Amino acid sequence: MAAADRIFVDTSVLVHAYDLDSGLKRAIAEQVLTQLWHDETGVLSAQVLQEFYAALTGSATSPVPRRAARELIHAYSAWPLVSLDAVDVLAAADIEERHRVSFRDALIITAARKSGATLLLSDTLQPHRPITGLELQNPFA
Repeated sequence: MAAADRIFVDTSVLVHAYDLDSGLKRAIAEQVLTQLWHDETGVLSAQVLQEFYAALTGSATSPVPRRAARELIHAYSAWPLVSLDAVDVLAAADIEERHRVSFRDALIITAARKSGATLLLSDTLQPHRPITGLELQNPFA
């Protein structure tokens, strides 16, 4: 992977990095995110940050205080951030139908494509599945 490649991070990778109950997944996610910070190659979407905040503050087992969650959102706002518009929502609807993925995942794929990422890290999408020219990788597999 070239240093200039952009790597799109799905919500689950962020969540696992801060979930005290994630065990080995937490260690892997922390390592992945540390490397992305170091290489300055990580990219996110507004959707990912929204889901991340909701997951951190809404966890019944070990919620993160809202102030701490906001501080994490602020920290990750240093990464390139993709926002979607109506054209992107329609593109996601097409991806949902053609590739039989959830609409939520189709929005993630659309954001990753829009960001110019070459790799999408997710544990909810099937790795190595040829969708829209992105390489999909499950960092926990």
